[in-house]
Amino acid sequence: MSYADKVFIENCKDILQNGFWDTDCAVRPRWEDGTPAHTVKKFCLVNRYDLRKEFPALTLRKTFIKSAVDELLWIWQKKSNNVNDLRGAIWDSWADESGSIGKAYGYQLGVKHHYKEGDFDQVDRVLYDLKHNPASRRIITNIYVHQDLNEMNLYPCAYSMTFNVSGNTLNGILNQRSQDMLAANSWNICQYSVLLHMFAQVSGLEVGELVHVIADAHIYDRHVPIIKELIEREPYDAPKFEMDKSITDFYSFTRDSFALTDYKFHGFDTKIPVAI
Repeated sequence: MSYADKVFIENCKDILQNGFWDTDCAVRPRWEDGTPAHTVKKFCLVNRYDLRKEFPALTLRKTFIKSAVDELLWIWQKKSNNVNDLRGAIWDSWADESGSIGKAYGYQLGVKHHYKEGDFDQVDRVLYDLKHNPASRRIITNIYVHQDLNEMNLYPCAYSMTFNVSGNTLNGILNQRSQDMLAANSWNICQYSVLLHMFAQVSGLEVGELVHVIADAHIYDRHVPIIKELIEREPYDAPKFEMDKSITDFYSFTRDSFALTDYKFHGFDTKIPVAI
């Protein structure tokens, strides 16, 4: 059984059995037909994934790793906030007529900041510190910038990464204010596992643990039957993760630098309704 499947099943059962329903609350999200999109949620789930043991992709349904990586590179490598730089259409609902999602996600990672060592954006500062200051306890990125929230078409969900080196091992904590368990859980876990692998490789480090902290882990009302069906499936073993080991420059990775092999997964043809 994939460990990611085990965690996902336990999390979803906990949410469904012990979670808080917001049906009596006024909520912002709406379904396409205008109906309020209510959720059942748990406050603060904390999950640990040891990337030395296996790659945390669900087998209950397929995670499209290349599409997930494409979005990751759009944010962390291209530092873009324009959907025209992205292959998929997942962000189109939050884009304006020019394709911009405002001062969100990649925009924030690309802003230059002044340090005594020189001017860096947040990504390049991580790369610098992992090489020059690996013992630092200050290797953090944060894209939840309050003065720019009014110019963001979507407030960041996965908003902060803390990187920590122990010996020759790179670990990371992903902080997420909110997560749609059905649509985004495996997607985000796979993305930030890939990100840790990338930073570790180009910094001459070994990858370690990804710790995922979700403040509001929720299942939408219209997703409940889908979740119940998914978590009754029999999981398969985790796939093997492959990455181009020749790459030493963070900006040289492409979506084709990564693959999942021996990936056995259940079919999933259900269209997932998305609340906006």
